[in-house]
Amino acid sequence: MSTLPEVSQTTFAADVLASDQPVLVDFWAPWCGPCRMLAPVVEKVAAAHVGRAKFVKLNTDEAPSIAGQYGVQGIPCLILYKGGEAVDRIVGFVPESKITEMLSRHLAVA
Repeated sequence: MSTLPEVSQTTFAADVLASDQPVLVDFWAPWCGPCRMLAPVVEKVAAAHVGRAKFVKLNTDEAPSIAGQYGVQGIPCLILYKGGEAVDRIVGFVPESKITEMLSRHLAVA
């Protein structure tokens, strides 16, 4: 089970779009094998970026309209939001380095 907080249809705007720091949203579903494989990778990246970005999960089965609104057609899908805008995304299972690479393009150097 993931240690990342879950966001929902009702909390997405406040937790993600209105956040004062970048937010990486892990779009996933419980039945998705690659999603379950990616979860510990995302958690490891989250631990390395504490204080620089927020990391949350969104179950696409429970919030299909948000997934649709952001064009999520395949999961797992990681979307980085800054200032309420989706600025980057990764679709599918990727190694930790790819997620870190994406974040480094958008986060200020600590």
